[in-house]
Amino acid sequence: MMANIEIASENIKHDNIQPVKPRILLAVSGSVAAIKFEILCRSFLEWAEVRAVATKSSLHFLDKASFPRDVILYTDDDEWSSWKKIGDGVLHIELRKWADIMVIAPLSANTLAKIAGGLCDNLLTCIVRAWDYSKPIFVAPAMNTFMWNNPFTKRHLDAINELGVNLIPPVTKRLACGDYGNGAMAEPSVIYSTVRLSYKPPLNGSS
Repeated sequence: MMANIEIASENIKHDNIQPVKPRILLAVSGSVAAIKFEILCRSFLEWAEVRAVATKSSLHFLDKASFPRDVILYTDDDEWSSWKKIGDGVLHIELRKWADIMVIAPLSANTLAKIAGGLCDNLLTCIVRAWDYSKPIFVAPAMNTFMWNNPFTKRHLDAINELGVNLIPPVTKRLACGDYGNGAMAEPSVIYSTVRLSYKPPLNGSS
């Protein structure tokens, strides 16, 4: 469901009760592979508490009517709509504090370039710019083979690798444009299993 602006802050308030499940922030950027984002959300719901963030361009590929009811979907329009005065929560900071893990799938070439350059012009990239890199962040790129093989892509991947971002590499298959090659997003099941198997619960066992 779309985020209710009036209660957005309430949904991510911190309290003294520790969650039983890990808190996963799933993010989607503008790639045709975004059509699989709903499947990814449903997979993680079996294990974690999930919130979702979508860029403006990714909304073209999302069917919001069939989106999981248990997942709040935040968009750029939600970023400042509930902020009224100094002291009010800022959404990208609140989501950064809330999440134990962030997963960006698909990660488009454009969003990859933004993150590598430190740009923060939408909700997703503002969260990444504010991210605590002691907490895991995973990315699953999706782009045309020519874009994947472009020298800029290697530079950008090297840059985010230095930050400690975990890469879930793309696969070779028939792409949305009809070309055959590397650049397709890893399957949601692979993304889910990679994140889950790598998760280390806090030492106090609270999640």
